[in-house]
Order: sequence, then C-alpha cells, then structure tokens
Amino acid sequence: MKRLIYSILFIVILLFAFDRIGGKILWELNKYTKNRILVKINRIENGLSESVVIFGTSRANNHYVSSILSDSLELSVYNAGLTGSRDIYSQYISLLPCVAYKSVPKIVCLELSPTDYIVKDDDPYSAIRRYALYIGMSEQTDAVFKEAGYYPYYQISHLYRYNNTAIQLLNGLIYSRNEKAEDNGYIPLPPPPHFPDTLKNSDFVFSCDSNKVKYIRKFISLCREHNILLVFTVSPVYLIASPNEYGVLKQIADENGIPFFDYHSAGLYLDHPEYFKDNVHLWDKGARLFTSVFAHDLKMYLDSVGFFKQEVE
Repeated sequence: MKRLIYSILFIVILLFAFDRIGGKILWELNKYTKNRILVKINRIENGLSESVVIFGTSRANNHYVSSILSDSLELSVYNAGLTGSRDIYSQYISLLPCVAYKSVPKIVCLELSPTDYIVKDDDPYSAIRRYALYIGMSEQTDAVFKEAGYYPYYQISHLYRYNNTAIQLLNGLIYSRNEKAEDNGYIPLPPPPHFPDTLKNSDFVFSCDSNKVKYIRKFISLCREHNILLVFTVSPVYLIASPNEYGVLKQIADENGIPFFDYHSAGLYLDHPEYFKDNVHLWDKGARLFTSVFAHDLKMYLDSVGFFKQEVE
C-alpha cells in the first residue's frame, strides 16, 4: 500500500514539474512567435505608446488603416483590433494594460456590433482564453477569468493556459508573417474571388445580455478614469441593418456623452459590393476608402470639442 501511495505521489510531483517547466518554456517561446494575433496581443499586454488606439474584433482589425488615420489626425495610431476576439470581454481585457502604464492613449475608438450586447451562445467568455497566459499579472484581468469560471483550471495547470494558443504559437515560430502587409496593427484583407452579390437583412436575435452591458460600462469607466476620449464606431456592413439594431449601444453612448459613428445603419457602401470581401468585412480597397471617411468625421468631431486646442495648450 505504501509503495502505491509513493508511486502516486511521485507521478503527481512529476506531472506538476512537467506542467510548470512546460509553462515556462511556452512563456519564453511566446516572446519570439511571429503569429500575427499573438504578436499583437504581446504588444498590447506590454503597453501601447500611441495616442489613438482602435479596439474591436476582426472588423476593427481589417477596417481601420492606421497610417490614413494618423496622417489625418496628425497623431500616432495603433490598430489593436483582434480577429476572433468576438465581443466586449476581450476588448475590456485588451484595454487594461493600456491604462496600466504611464503612456495612456488620448483617444480610444471602440468598434462595436450586436454581439457586444446580445446573448449569443452558452460560453460567451470563450474568446478570452487566449489571454490566459497573462493570468496573475493583473487583478482586473484575473477577475474576468474568475467570473468566467476558468480561473481555477488555469491555476492548477500552467500548460492548460496555452490550450487555445499553442498551435498558433508554434506555427509562428516556424513561419514568418508578412511584415510589409501590416500597417501598425492594421491587417489588409485581399480582394475576394467573388464579391457578395446578395444584400440581405441582419439576422441577429436581439436578446440583451446584461453582463455584456455591464462590461461596456466598465470599459467606459476605465476610459473616463484615465481621461481617455472614447469613441464608439460601427464600420460598414453589407447587410441592411435591423430597426434599432444598435439601440442599446446608442442609448449607453447618449447616457455617457460618447460620440457614436454608425456607418452600418446609415447604409454606407451598400451600393458598392465591390468594396466587401464578404457581408461583414471590407477588403483593403474598401477599408482605405472607409478610413478616409471616418478620419474626416472623427477630425471634425475632435475639432468641435476643442481637442486639438487642448493638445496645443
């Protein structure tokens, strides 16, 4: 019986050592991976020095050309949009390190969609798992993982923290990304073989998720606490917007005095399917045209609130 207990204990210790050493190795390798998503997450987690930062999902990642915005506003811009980040939980976690360092953005543009406030699936937190390797570095980040119910599992196993990123991490060590295609976080999409040819209606079922709304308000509070000018945006979609599709988001914006630039409901580019890669993504040509429109509108708003005068003073 004693031999059995000692054998089990030995195996447990061996597994614990393997887990912790493996976690350390992956942590170090993560610093050298060239996978685009992980490179971007690493940069965000280490703090951003740019004056303007864009947050959101793939639509933010692929729709806002950093250099065009930068030239128009005469401010440094970083596109922190992340493909696959899904909704507001990921955006909130991405914002946390941006306010944890001395260099805090002056302006944050948050690209939103109905998925940021509606009930979509049984595991709404699933996209935050890619941030698991940063557990223990921020109490606020840990709090989101605790609320999601993931925290105990990631505390038990450090290797498990890489469950959602290990393949990307290792793949990024073998294959180099195309550096020339990236524009300070903006990732251009190539033209599609066929442009979308059918203009459909949005098909979201609008059941409000009170917890997501709570995190939108937490995002707002974090910006306000650090004197960041927050802007809500919705870039063009090749779908006819449902009536009041962004009603909840606009109400929150109105309550908090946040400008809301909604290009979807306005129907921008619905007569130009050739600008879209699919029904919800602009390819590079469309993204450049849209960014020019947004840059003009944002600059006009900033002028109207005296932002540039304050910068000079």
